[in-house]
Amino acid sequence: MSDATPPTGTGPLARREARLAWGLLFPTLAAVSLVVILPLLAVFWISFKPVGLADLRPPTPIVREDIRGDLEAPGDEATLRYRLRNSSQDQPILGVTLSDDWPAGLRPGELDPRCEIAETRLYCDFGDWEGGMREQIRIPVTADAGYFEAAPATDSAPVMTGQARNILTNFDFTLENFARVFDGREFWAVLGVTVFYTVFGTLGALVMGLFAAMLLNKSFRGQGILRGLYLFPYVAPVIAVAFAWILLFDPFSGSANALLIQMGVSEQAINFFGERPLALIMVTLFEIWRYFPLSFLFILARMQSIDHDMYEAADMDGASPFQKFWYLSLPQLVGILSVLFLLRFIWTFNKFDDIFLLTGGNAGTRVLTVNVYEQAFALSNIGAGAAVAVVIFCCLLLFSVLFFRLMSREEGL
Repeated sequence: MSDATPPTGTGPLARREARLAWGLLFPTLAAVSLVVILPLLAVFWISFKPVGLADLRPPTPIVREDIRGDLEAPGDEATLRYRLRNSSQDQPILGVTLSDDWPAGLRPGELDPRCEIAETRLYCDFGDWEGGMREQIRIPVTADAGYFEAAPATDSAPVMTGQARNILTNFDFTLENFARVFDGREFWAVLGVTVFYTVFGTLGALVMGLFAAMLLNKSFRGQGILRGLYLFPYVAPVIAVAFAWILLFDPFSGSANALLIQMGVSEQAINFFGERPLALIMVTLFEIWRYFPLSFLFILARMQSIDHDMYEAADMDGASPFQKFWYLSLPQLVGILSVLFLLRFIWTFNKFDDIFLLTGGNAGTRVLTVNVYEQAFALSNIGAGAAVAVVIFCCLLLFSVLFFRLMSREEGL
């Protein structure tokens, strides 16, 4: 008689539990797909297509109707005008037609050969239109008495139809966007600025947050007030603190320049946000100052959970404060510091608003996110902007893979 038992997880109960688990996870997975995955796939899709701002809407024929002339009495003459155009400058529209209710009491003169009036309705067939097509249809009309009797009635709007390929949904792809990104002389300079801003901004925020946590790890009077002050840079509106820094370091009326000149440190005003490489250093310092409170909160919470018996034993052994920090505190903080470094690196790499408010990306502070904005909106090239966004995603994905591989190797040791 065999004592063998079925493998764990292969029985009917296990399969039922697995189906139930997937059923419970399905709403979460669907929400993540809609919020994260689908926009990411859309960015990848657009990055391989020559899309401009004007291409976000499919090409459509547009018409404006008006009457040139005064119709005040029967027998008056005027011109019924239709102004037509293709909304796209480079995409054609096939089978363009115009239809409109013909106003009662108006006798048409000579019609355009492409137009006809049948059963009180005007119909025109214009065939295919090239990109940027514009033309006018002028129809001479004479008013009869019936026109003035029907004048209070609401005129119908003309209707235009046509078929056009939507560049966003067709299957025409190109590598021109990525070629434009990597062939540009400034790309590698922008990437270098981004790496400098991200690395030093992240490390600076961690180190400053660590020092702040060490200062407030002891209980003393006024500790709560000081903690609140430490949180001010992070909770204050970014637009407020950014303009405060701009006013503080203004080369003409800033307090910082006035103080430096009075102290004899500088003979003339310094343009902190307008000179290379000082502008990049200043925006990096702003990043450190603004986001160190987040590191401070997490590090302080971890510090307060460390067992104090270790420190008492170290005091009895005559350990110095530096030795206690290096051999006791720091090993306990490696986990939270690693997580904070990963999160802050990703967030800083994606930062746009801070630099855009402080310098607008000028004076050597142009990072990849600012490049996305300039390509997509300043140059009206949505495809190139999406290509830069894909490059940002690939850089962060590569960094995350290397980071987790390094962390797993350290844990294995």
